[in-house]
Amino acid sequence: MAGRPHIDIWLTYYQDILDGRLLADFHRLLSEEERVQQRRFYFADDRQRYLVTRALVRTTLSRYAPVEPTAWVFSKNGHGRPEIAREHVEATGLCFNVSHTRGLIALGVTRRCALGVDVENLASREVSLGIAERFFSPIEVAELAAVPPERRHDRFFEYWTFKESYIKARGMGLALPLDRFSFRYPDERSVRIEIDAELGDDPGRWGFWQFRPNPQYLLAVCCERPASEPATLTLYRTVPTVGDELLATPVLRSTEGCC
Repeated sequence: MAGRPHIDIWLTYYQDILDGRLLADFHRLLSEEERVQQRRFYFADDRQRYLVTRALVRTTLSRYAPVEPTAWVFSKNGHGRPEIAREHVEATGLCFNVSHTRGLIALGVTRRCALGVDVENLASREVSLGIAERFFSPIEVAELAAVPPERRHDRFFEYWTFKESYIKARGMGLALPLDRFSFRYPDERSVRIEIDAELGDDPGRWGFWQFRPNPQYLLAVCCERPASEPATLTLYRTVPTVGDELLATPVLRSTEGCC
């Protein structure tokens, strides 16, 4: 692999989409399997989130390959991660990853690089050191405990989104033990990952970035480094089939120190 990778991040605030005709248009984009899945959700918010997520994925991928939004076929890897089906030879090398939390969907798209994205609503749940002890490495738990109490909630989600983005980029989900790798902060703008030897991975293989799209949400991105130069990222706010807005969201922290 050669060349400097580029990552596009597409953000959709699905609860803001209230136009019934637009939602009906989204529904027509779904496969029959997706329509069945949408009906299975009990809560209206979950049904809308799923509907908009599938419409976002289908319409956005069609920006990068000559495939109609309704024509996309997806498969899953051995750990359940959605992928573009191999039959789409016109989309060879195209990679995506999607994450959602209450109110916001994040879709990352790149080419020929493993990619993981995680977004969290910081107001969605309470956290504690007890939860951290279940999921984080001993180093992370100790550093979290040393953070002033008023900063502990945000630090928890900083670690959590970085960790989720990494396991999603690896394509292994929770089959990868969360306490066997750690995120450390060398300074206010930097992050680095430390990985136990038993996981058989090179920390230098990965780039990480973290953003705050607005005060309520935290977003982390993990991308494989196929070149010596770091990836470039562009963030957009979008309503599928309606319009996009280029965002000037600053990077909070990254493996590159500052961007």
